[in-house]
Amino acid sequence: MNNTQQNPANTSSTKPLKKILLVDDDRFLLDMYAIKFSKSGYEVKTADSTDAALQVINSGYVPEIILADVVMPGMDGLEMIAKIQQEKLAPSSTMIMLTNQGSSDDIARARKLSVDGYIVKATTVPSEVLREVENILVTKKPI
Repeated sequence: MNNTQQNPANTSSTKPLKKILLVDDDRFLLDMYAIKFSKSGYEVKTADSTDAALQVINSGYVPEIILADVVMPGMDGLEMIAKIQQEKLAPSSTMIMLTNQGSSDDIARARKLSVDGYIVKATTVPSEVLREVENILVTKKPI
């Protein structure tokens, strides 16, 4: 399942909105982050599974940012990132993990994939997630 949300205040602007694909199987969190990013001037698409996220990308949507959870049913978020990279589906996208998995093993897996950021949900509120994503976009160096 996916949808697009835009900030109505920004739709008449000539400046293009930053495109972000949010991937999380928790519908509440997905909607909450979609609203937060939308209100901050992002064009938001959501996917509640890694398969749905790959369908969005394969349909031609090229997000500037992919913000994905690690723990997902079926293929996990890091496996999805690996597939996106191997198949060169979104080569210019900034890849950021947003997850409750803060173990050194998960962070090492993310590092091996050269993800651009790793944010632990349990220790950050939505406004901090937004700020961290924007900081990662500016620095654009792997974790």
